[in-house]
Amino acid sequence: MKPPLARKPEMATPATPGPAASFIRFVISGGGVGVPSSFAVPLLAMTMPWAVSNAIITVASTLLCTELHARFTFTKGRSARWREHWQSAGSATAAYLATSVAIHLLHLTQPSPGTMTEQVVYLSASGLAGTGRFIILRLYVFAGRRSQTTQPLMQHGTVAVPDPTGMRQPSCTSWPNGSRPQLAA
Repeated sequence: MKPPLARKPEMATPATPGPAASFIRFVISGGGVGVPSSFAVPLLAMTMPWAVSNAIITVASTLLCTELHARFTFTKGRSARWREHWQSAGSATAAYLATSVAIHLLHLTQPSPGTMTEQVVYLSASGLAGTGRFIILRLYVFAGRRSQTTQPLMQHGTVAVPDPTGMRQPSCTSWPNGSRPQLAA
């Protein structure tokens, strides 16, 4: 016979890695997408304004990275949800602005910089923005939900108390004197 309080075993979820392990995973995932993206931006910029090509690549890489971060970096064991995609998009927007401003400042100071100079400036700005994104993603977007303690059920001065044996008492439809007794609070 099973003990009355025994529950079915729940599926184990992977434990959230510590900050250092998460950051290493973040760099691998983000860098694995970010470095190829940094080469795609100037190639796409040959056919359109740099800010537009940066925006297109940022959207595509953010969608991919959010999935990687949900599954690998922060080990949620599932695909990213819409809320996480939107919140990640907010942090990616800040990263987009940082890289765009950095390249714009580069073009103000050097009207015709070489591709290597653009890459160094772009990757440096991406690295700084990425560090900020990691902090936001870890502490806010992919942070575990705080468990809420269950409050006892209160109704008209009575308190519902769980049966410590886990056994359910048979229900009674009629009481000897016609009224149901009230438990004292």
